[in-house]
Amino acid sequence: MNALHQLEIDVENCRRCPRLVKWREQVAVDKRASFRDDHYWGKGVPGFGDPKAGVMVVGLAPAAHGANRTGRMFTGDRSGDWLYRAMYRAGFANQPESISKDDGLELTDAWVTSPVKCAPPANKPTPNERAQCRPFLNREFEYLKGLKVVVALGGIGYQAVAQHLEVRPRPKFGHGVEVLLESGLTILCSYHVSQQNTFTGRLTEEMLDAVFSRARELSQTGEG
Repeated sequence: MNALHQLEIDVENCRRCPRLVKWREQVAVDKRASFRDDHYWGKGVPGFGDPKAGVMVVGLAPAAHGANRTGRMFTGDRSGDWLYRAMYRAGFANQPESISKDDGLELTDAWVTSPVKCAPPANKPTPNERAQCRPFLNREFEYLKGLKVVVALGGIGYQAVAQHLEVRPRPKFGHGVEVLLESGLTILCSYHVSQQNTFTGRLTEEMLDAVFSRARELSQTGEG
């Protein structure tokens, strides 16, 4: 069994945070009316993508009726619709939508994950929950040997990435902000693809496309 497969199993079976376990499983029972006939995942959601990825996309946590329902990061909700459309246009995905784990979506040169692997109430994990989950993200960085770019979606994603990479001082988060590290890795910031941002126009598809076009450019730097 390879390391990423073992990590996937460990994430799915994790029960370290009682509040998150209770919430994710309760949501899977109560369900949203529009998904009442669906079988909810209701477990920790592992990262997803190409083991040879040059680009890692880091969000916040699974959505209660998105990834917590489908079992795949950013899958089955409007945030995922925005993310995978942009990744498709940039050449990182073979199709522009992610509906379920068996929909045929494949990522090339990209890996999608989050610093918190379980759906949190009100999308707000506690500092302790974030700390309990940190080893999983650490292992992803360890196992993905070819990373050149990390796209941080939102301030919490950026904070988690900067903490792992020991970025000090940490530049202020902002859409399009780039942080080049001595290792050669680049952190590329984007507003999160939450409905709060996309519905209000704070984040547009053009803005998101610009981020992933830049990620593509940086990931290919130095390639023959």
